[in-house]
Parts: sequence; C-alpha cells; structure tokens
Amino acid sequence: MKSAVLVFPGSNCDRDLAVAIREVTGREAAMVWHRDTELPAGTDFIAIPGGFSYGDYLRSGAMAARSPIMRAVTEAASKGVPVIGVCNGFQVLTEAGLLPGALMRNAGLHFVCRPVGLRVENSQSIFTCRYEAGEEITVPVAHHDGNYQADPATLDRLEGEGRIAFRYTGEVNGSARNIAGILNESGNVLGLMPHPERALEPAHGGTDGRRLFEGLLEAVA
Repeated sequence: MKSAVLVFPGSNCDRDLAVAIREVTGREAAMVWHRDTELPAGTDFIAIPGGFSYGDYLRSGAMAARSPIMRAVTEAASKGVPVIGVCNGFQVLTEAGLLPGALMRNAGLHFVCRPVGLRVENSQSIFTCRYEAGEEITVPVAHHDGNYQADPATLDRLEGEGRIAFRYTGEVNGSARNIAGILNESGNVLGLMPHPERALEPAHGGTDGRRLFEGLLEAVA
C-alpha cells in the first residue's frame, strides 16, 4: 500500500501516523508538504494528521483546508482513494467540504486528553472491517475542538445511511449524539477525533487502533 501523510505548519502527529502506517504495512509513507499540488503517483491511501495546522487560526482546520494539496486530496477522494483525517485532520475534512458538519469547542471549554471508550457503529467500511458492529474499544483522544455538531437533518441522514463509524460510550466533549467518527457517502473518507495511531502497540496501553490500519491494508490490497 502506497500511503501519503500530509504535513501542515503546526502538524504534530504526522510522524505518529507515518510510524503507524509503516508498522502495519511495512512501507514508509510519503510525507507530502501542504504547498505541494500533487500527490505521489499511485497513492493508495491519504492520511491527514492531528495537531494545530496553521496554529488553528480562524477556525481549526480552516486554513489547512485551503492549502494547495487539498485540491489533489479532493480529486483523489472523488476517485475512491481512501482518506482518513484524525483529530485536526477531521476538522480539515469538514472545512474542505469532504465531510458534513463542524467541530466546535468542547463542552466546558477544556482540552481533553485521555483514553476513551468507543462503540463501533459500522463494521462494513474499509476502515472498520476488522471490528465487530457494537464492539467497544479504547482509543486515546487529545483535542480542544472535538465537539461534532450538525443540523438535525444531517444527523438523521448520517444515522439512516450508516455513516456514523464510531460513537463515544460516555460523555467526552459534548458532541451531538456522542459522534466520534463519520464516513462520507461513498465510505472512502473517514473523519475520526480519537487517535488510532496512539493505540497500536501494547506499550501504548492497548492495540485497538491497530485494526483500523490492518483493515484498510486488507481492503486496499
């Protein structure tokens, strides 16, 4: 699997994602600078990392969503290339219009950084195929603007179309219907607030995030 990890000014989880991809796939990911206009030829998977792209000026992810490389990402996603946005990457995907809704300040306005419980809502996507529907897993979060919000019609559509990938099992940040991750209509774009790349090895305290990358590798292969 030939992977690309985007790098923005302020990204601080890009290396974490690259290491996770290397550990699971055995291949190094290409680190793609935000001012590039093209992805490496033959890219099979695109990862948008967490951090504070552009210092979270204006809104989290707003400036990154307008970086030159995002035009190439949007085009690749329209052709079915899998794209995952983790934490700030989720924010970038909503700001770029690749996913609906918006990520707002956490309830209570506090930064949240701890392992949280997730329930797998959809086990049929390329990202979740190694999980069981209804399974509960533990993955760390680290965010200040992880409160997913959308209008009621959008939330109903996400529910009805099975596009909620993960849901928090308890209160984390005040997100609408405890949504932790959503899919696009085609199922090849995932926005996820928790960090699966930080739950890859026993030394991390758990390996529940590893199966996301394993499932993706299996689906792409």
